[in-house]
Amino acid sequence: MTPAVLDLDEIDAGLGDLVGGKAANLGELRAAGLPVPPGFCIGTAAFDETCRGLADDLLDQLPDSAPEIRARLAAAELPPHLAATITAAYAALGPDTPVAVRSSATAEDLPHASFAGQQDTFLNVIGETALLDAVRRCWSSLWTDRAVAYRAANGIDHRAVRMAVLVQRMVDATAAGVLFTANPVTGHRGETVIDAAAGLGESVVSGAITPDHVVVESGRITVRRRGERPTSVRPRPGGGTETVAEPAAGLSITDDQARSLAALGARAAAHFGAPQDVEWAIDGDGTAWLTQSRPITTLFPLPAEPGDGLHAYLSINVAQGVPRPITPMGAARRWR
Repeated sequence: MTPAVLDLDEIDAGLGDLVGGKAANLGELRAAGLPVPPGFCIGTAAFDETCRGLADDLLDQLPDSAPEIRARLAAAELPPHLAATITAAYAALGPDTPVAVRSSATAEDLPHASFAGQQDTFLNVIGETALLDAVRRCWSSLWTDRAVAYRAANGIDHRAVRMAVLVQRMVDATAAGVLFTANPVTGHRGETVIDAAAGLGESVVSGAITPDHVVVESGRITVRRRGERPTSVRPRPGGGTETVAEPAAGLSITDDQARSLAALGARAAAHFGAPQDVEWAIDGDGTAWLTQSRPITTLFPLPAEPGDGLHAYLSINVAQGVPRPITPMGAARRWR
């Protein structure tokens, strides 16, 4: 019988159909010794048991029926034995431990489709009642308008997608953000690009502020730019988050922290064998944690390397559209 709840330490890539892409990737990294917050995953079997048949009559009416599907799933009644299993796993983390409750769909964090930001995450969830409510809301977020549109655009069958829910001990972050182990703009595989802000990473991933921007190449800081971040997102006493004014200050991370994050990103990329889009958080003790890792799906694919050193690749379409020679300024990798 498929277990409804699995400890994160029990999860690997082979369980992707049961725990979704996000949880499978984090389970892999935790097993590889990278710093991933502990927790557990409520598998797709729980989603099937609770939500099976609740919205079958509405699937042929998508996308117009998405709001009604969300409402039905958000109000779904968990079977008593399932609720008891989830709350027991939560209790094992510690009494009323603040947790992040995160969607982990089976069509998520894939090599060709990341689904970044398509489903919901709930931060600083405290208590059994709040946890079970957040689980239902994660299930319902499988049918957000943006998730429905993204699946349609990528040819993914709505009926085939299921939702797992990842529950992890909350990192009370002094700084958080995202990093790319290859430059997503230039395609440079030797650069790690870090976007950071004070507080929780929600302000970065939501686009609410312009984050600090740091680029690391071979352990050397090549770009260091403070963003426009008048506010930050912080945990609220009793649960949930709040947006507060952020006093003007320097960068939210130090150069040493940037280099450490780049090294963690490199380990994640080496483990998965491909450049990664990583979410991270640094706690009050200065420990860096990885909270998500997925393939970068926008990079131009590289051919087999002909030799060592830096290589530049041009599309033949560009050559056809640019009949004159490219000037040195036009060819420059970085303008200063």
